[in-house]
Amino acid sequence: MTFAATRQQARELDRIAMQDYAIPGVILMENAGRACARAAADMLGSAQDARVLVLAGKGNNGGDGHVVARHMCNWGASVRVLVLGSLDEILSGQGETPANLRIILKMGIPVDELASAEEVERTFEEHGDADLVVDALLGTGVCGQVREPYLSAIEALNRARLPVLAIDVPSGLDCDTGEPLGAAVRARVTVTMAVNKIGFTRPGADAYTGRVEVAEISIPRAAIARKVAEWQSEAGAG
Repeated sequence: MTFAATRQQARELDRIAMQDYAIPGVILMENAGRACARAAADMLGSAQDARVLVLAGKGNNGGDGHVVARHMCNWGASVRVLVLGSLDEILSGQGETPANLRIILKMGIPVDELASAEEVERTFEEHGDADLVVDALLGTGVCGQVREPYLSAIEALNRARLPVLAIDVPSGLDCDTGEPLGAAVRARVTVTMAVNKIGFTRPGADAYTGRVEVAEISIPRAAIARKVAEWQSEAGAG
């Protein structure tokens, strides 16, 4: 499917999946994370013995990253998760992200709580031999200028010049315009969910997205086709 969705349209597909088809958010997150893990393994040639860093935020994008960490660990990679934020704050919440964070903590996967961009940069210096970084900081919901400590963390990741796989959208890139919101991760591969994003088709966006792969995450194909036809009809009428 060549259709590219706006931020709001992508949210609508998630809503339809959860409300109309009773697909729990945890299933969507699991499928998204596993698709990203598969793409990561393909980038590496094999997950076995690969050194992988997952840079995770506090929201659902970070939850996807925790799923990636679990699968990569199970496939033989050496994984470390870097959470930009308070673990206690995340774990005290409800939903899919704390649930997946608890799983990787119980698995014994190293999880570092980073309070500042300086700690992120220091960690990249310590693990500069990583084979891959998974960008799970910020998702498609970001539409204002990226704020600290995320701004400096993105800049630190770009300075590290390590291969990056971005989950859904390179952190800091506006998925509607394809423009960085102050700063954006420069990924080698972006795995985006369900449908491509309109901003990724804009001139210059590929400098941030790299190669874009669209992952199937169990949103019913018929539902996507129906909504795409509706949106295309509205666009044509306009």
